[in-house]
Amino acid sequence: MPRPRDLPGSGRPSGGRYDGGMAWLTERRLRGISRRLVAAREELRVADEQLRHLADDADDARLRSIVSQSPADAAERREAEGDAGAMRRHRDDLQRRIADLEARQDALLDEMSAGRTRSGDG
Repeated sequence: MPRPRDLPGSGRPSGGRYDGGMAWLTERRLRGISRRLVAAREELRVADEQLRHLADDADDARLRSIVSQSPADAAERREAEGDAGAMRRHRDDLQRRIADLEARQDALLDEMSAGRTRSGDG
């Protein structure tokens, strides 16, 4: 006897067809990607803010280094520039992760749309 969740119209696996069997899995993946996109976008917002601060610090340290020409200020400049560079790379990684998640989301939406079109043609 089939379990209630496996019956047609339940949105759970029934016969392997997209419309009844795989739609729930695609929707679940979409929800997961959506949550990850929200988190990644928030992380990007924070990284952008931190990068602005670190870039300002690096600019200030560069100017101090030029004016004073002391080894300590030169070391501070290198450290500040390194911190800003690391944050810039982190931000770039986040942008790539977001682009990847958006592409995966688009592919799942296309898959879902194609499945609904196929099931509606029957």
